[in-house]
Amino acid sequence: MSNIPRLDFLIVDDDPTLAAMLERALKRRQFSCSVAHSAMQALQLAETYLIGKAIVDLKLGNDSGLQLIRELKLKLPDLQIVMLTGYSSISTAVESVKSGAANYLCKPADTDEILVAFGETQHSESQEFNYTPLSVDRLEWEHIQKILQENNGNISATARALGMHRRTLQRKLHKRPVKH
Repeated sequence: MSNIPRLDFLIVDDDPTLAAMLERALKRRQFSCSVAHSAMQALQLAETYLIGKAIVDLKLGNDSGLQLIRELKLKLPDLQIVMLTGYSSISTAVESVKSGAANYLCKPADTDEILVAFGETQHSESQEFNYTPLSVDRLEWEHIQKILQENNGNISATARALGMHRRTLQRKLHKRPVKH
């Protein structure tokens, strides 16, 4: 076990620009890191390195970040994972934590936010905590996503559960997630 090279961070994201930006920012802070653009690449790196922390995107092309979290935790039980996503919902946040993620962040998240999510840096008590409550539109979006997941992606069943017309639900789902 001691002959396995150590890696501070594994970045798993199918967006090469974001992954490269995170890698540069972490290396500037003197962390060793490597990037994987797919679940397969991430699992190969988990075989090669003893990884301390992983930043995993929820959607990795055709791969699921949630499934990857489970597989990484099987290989590296002590691995700390933060899930990043551009399509946040309460249900995916809960599922990622149940799968083994230590935290869940919405994109765009900067390097400092990611490090805080891992507990790497502490907010000083003098820093103000900026809390902005979720908008009604955002709460509606997250509720729809939760009910949709409970109905295994079935639009008709979700519309019935929400008491709305199927076409109305489809229109709401075609809109990008509203901002916080």
